[in-house]
Amino acid sequence: MTRTAYVRPYRPADEAALADICVRTADNGGDSTHLYPDPGLMPALFAAPYAHLEPELAFVLDDGSGRAVGYVLGTADTRGFAQAFRELWLPRVTERFPEPEGGPGTLAEAMTALLYRPERMILPELEGHPAHLHIDLLPPWQRKGYGRELMGAFLGALRHQGVPAVHLSMLTANTPARAFYDRLGFEAIDVPDPGPLTYLGRSTEGVEPVGWAGSGGRARERARTAGSEG
Repeated sequence: MTRTAYVRPYRPADEAALADICVRTADNGGDSTHLYPDPGLMPALFAAPYAHLEPELAFVLDDGSGRAVGYVLGTADTRGFAQAFRELWLPRVTERFPEPEGGPGTLAEAMTALLYRPERMILPELEGHPAHLHIDLLPPWQRKGYGRELMGAFLGALRHQGVPAVHLSMLTANTPARAFYDRLGFEAIDVPDPGPLTYLGRSTEGVEPVGWAGSGGRARERARTAGSEG
């Protein structure tokens, strides 16, 4: 049987796959394995806390065999998420990733320091876009329309919750990602001194609030859950 990739809600069993996708796309869209001694660092920053704190806004691209090969995840309320990150998520990872003492001397130390600054997510220029997101796909699954499907699921879920707008940050040097976001209607948000980042945002207006992948995706998910597809 030919298996068809489809978008579905995140499941706890996807946790390891999410971490792997994050690691393999965290170096400006490429594999970051060589950059961090502990491969769990980037997932602890940019994937796992979202799946843990707001799983209802986590969606994956399933390759048709049950394996997640891409994801979109985020929060409906950045300010509230930053607080939950500090109070609920940070205690889960401090033993594995102790706060660096003094100024960071390596890239890993600099990224570890970000764990202890969740309030960095809160910028006054982004108040009109209270939600934010992260989206990543493994390279073989890129440029095939799946990113648009994932984004549609996430935006639909935000719309269903009544969230008016969403933002994201990206490395300015990642020009292919910028072209993707431009096609999806994201526009630049002026943030003073953004460093290597560009901030983009868009409204959820006009997005059908289907909650996730639409009727076809829901039907496939029900079939798999029922065990009707081998």
